[in-house]
Amino acid sequence: MIPYGRQEITQDDIDSVIAVLKSDFITQGPCVPRFETALAEYCHAQHAVAVNSATSALHLACRALGLGDGDWLWTTPITFVASANCGLYCGARVDFVDIDPATYNLSIEALEQKLEKAEKDGILPKILVAVHLCGQSCEMQKIYALSLHYKFHIIEDASHAVGGRYHGEPIGNCRYSDITVFSFHPVKIITTAEGGMALTNQSDLAAKMELLRSHGITRDPSLMTHETDGPWYYQQIELGYNYRMTELQAALGLSQLDRLDEYVARRHQLAQRYEQLLSELPVVLPWQHPDSYSGLHLYIIRLQLDKITATHREVFESLRNQNIGVNLHYIPIHTQPYYQNMGFKIGGFPEAEHYYREAISLPMYPTMTEAQQDKVVSALKKATL
Repeated sequence: MIPYGRQEITQDDIDSVIAVLKSDFITQGPCVPRFETALAEYCHAQHAVAVNSATSALHLACRALGLGDGDWLWTTPITFVASANCGLYCGARVDFVDIDPATYNLSIEALEQKLEKAEKDGILPKILVAVHLCGQSCEMQKIYALSLHYKFHIIEDASHAVGGRYHGEPIGNCRYSDITVFSFHPVKIITTAEGGMALTNQSDLAAKMELLRSHGITRDPSLMTHETDGPWYYQQIELGYNYRMTELQAALGLSQLDRLDEYVARRHQLAQRYEQLLSELPVVLPWQHPDSYSGLHLYIIRLQLDKITATHREVFESLRNQNIGVNLHYIPIHTQPYYQNMGFKIGGFPEAEHYYREAISLPMYPTMTEAQQDKVVSALKKATL
């Protein structure tokens, strides 16, 4: 089976993890802050907070920005459920903005229309989670301009996008957002097995996320309610969580970070080759916005169903039966039973639903060979022609 995504673990990665296993620290030690510093410097951000998953990072970001009961969080329906669930964790209400049919990121036109109406209705969002689907940045300059007018915070869910660029600058620099979140799940661009990172240029937000990731406990005397009882003393001053990243994960992340640019460049080579090989097939190929250099975590095609006799499901199952590990990213969140029970209806976000009826994620990862890519294309031809 050729999977849609696959991590590469080199001897350098293994040696880095073994070195930690032989050290005095395997949970909290020097590797985590080194990883934070290295990624912050790479992205040109001021602060980075490492956690055990991007989901945790999204939750901490919402908490740090003060999201709570009665507030609204908006995001795109075409993303993993965590991009919306992070609002529910905080007691907020969630709504969606339909997608752009070319980029599959949230539509600026739809966002402008929804904000204008929400202002009249008195239900503007407190936070917008802008998801960089497949690694391609949303139109952040426009989103940022809208945030200044309508007074909402921005979280960039860049789980797919580490190593990507927007207007020639690294995604994660938070020029147009309060906080940017990355994922290091095994199928992502670099991996820590599980793990995530939240980047920000605001020291107060970084301090809040650092506090909340470790039970809300502090050893900083300046934050305590009274003078410390002694060198052993700590205080819980917030209700926090156990969201820490381990030393083992950070060591793997540091090693992988050395190859980040190489991985993204290889993904672009594969994407260019796919574009050539698939040009005559009845599919819509990914479109790249000229302002964005995508991390290319995913390579998503859309079937031109009016040009083939097979259904979406039949094509998908044919590829799986030919040992091509395709996937579908993503099922629109508003169609999930949990969100349907909250009142969302089919038909609410037509572009997202149209996308879902046609989309298939093809295999793409840095160690993929041309022979494997040829096999994917051959299987797709068989499934569609």
